[in-house]
Amino acid sequence: MTVTADTPQQIAADEPTASRRFLDRVLKLRALAVLAVLLVMLAATQIYNSEFLSQQGVKDLLLNATILVLVAVGQAMVVITRNVDLSVGSVLGISAFAAGTYLHGGGNPLLAVLIAVGLGVLFGLLNGLLVSLGQVPALVVTLGTLYIIRGIDSIWVGSRQITANDLPASFVDFGHDGLSVIPYLALLTLAVLVAAGYYLRSYRGGRDLYALGSSPEAARLAGVPVRKRILTAYVACGALAGLAGALYLARFGNVDSGTGNGYELTVVSAVVVGGVAFTGGSGTVYGAALGALLLTSINSVLPSIGVSSVWVLAIDGVLLLLAIAVDRIVALRVAGVLRKRAAQMRSAHHA
Repeated sequence: MTVTADTPQQIAADEPTASRRFLDRVLKLRALAVLAVLLVMLAATQIYNSEFLSQQGVKDLLLNATILVLVAVGQAMVVITRNVDLSVGSVLGISAFAAGTYLHGGGNPLLAVLIAVGLGVLFGLLNGLLVSLGQVPALVVTLGTLYIIRGIDSIWVGSRQITANDLPASFVDFGHDGLSVIPYLALLTLAVLVAAGYYLRSYRGGRDLYALGSSPEAARLAGVPVRKRILTAYVACGALAGLAGALYLARFGNVDSGTGNGYELTVVSAVVVGGVAFTGGSGTVYGAALGALLLTSINSVLPSIGVSSVWVLAIDGVLLLLAIAVDRIVALRVAGVLRKRAAQMRSAHHA
């Protein structure tokens, strides 16, 4: 009988596959844990308040989540590359007002949405160029553009306000209507979510974002066009923030200079809670969407059980800290697996 031992080359080839499989299992478990928490929370609230999951209640839950999910999808793409975009709240606000101003003048709703998306692309392009070409830290760049955009918005908007009475009835109706309990906004958001998830998983450009987040230097040596990929992530994030601004206008029918203030922190929380590691290289847009749905559901659950909404921020903070702690534990566990595989490879080499 002949026994063939694995060669060091075979073990080395199997190492990335084994590590990726392990990480995929961890990410799936993380997403399932968030989903389980969400379902338990909703079920417990329904037991306490039988009207919570009524037809209108479910519709409101989905409507409340759509805007945050859209922005979280774009933010997830940026965070996967080991960067961040803190300007998304400001982009949402100024895009919503731009769309509202155009519609107030009797414009076409579809063109208004395109204007909002185009404005988001412009700011995303600015962020991406500064981060990728200028080599300026993303935190500094997007914090600066946050204040710049907010300042432009405040000067432009001033004390003016766009209300539902200033908008076409069809546009406002689109923000509330749907198919049974499923709002049109939720269907649109789902389409964007699936498209983004498919791109990240099936296209080289999407996979490059993960490689870049895992190790920028290794990605560069492997031939990944680093600057182009970072630019792509920021443009996508800006475009989705602009789209979210237009949908915010349709959903609430009210925009002023304060729209979007502080929204970026909620978005980052949703992304991290949903399993996208802040250190980059792991996570999915589906996890980010679950995180967004969890946070927005908490906003609805607390009033339904008679708890002051003041606790929402505190709970969001606790969830964020727990998510960061879990990410740290997972990172240490993955590092342990990699060290073990490396030791096995060295042993096989010496044998």
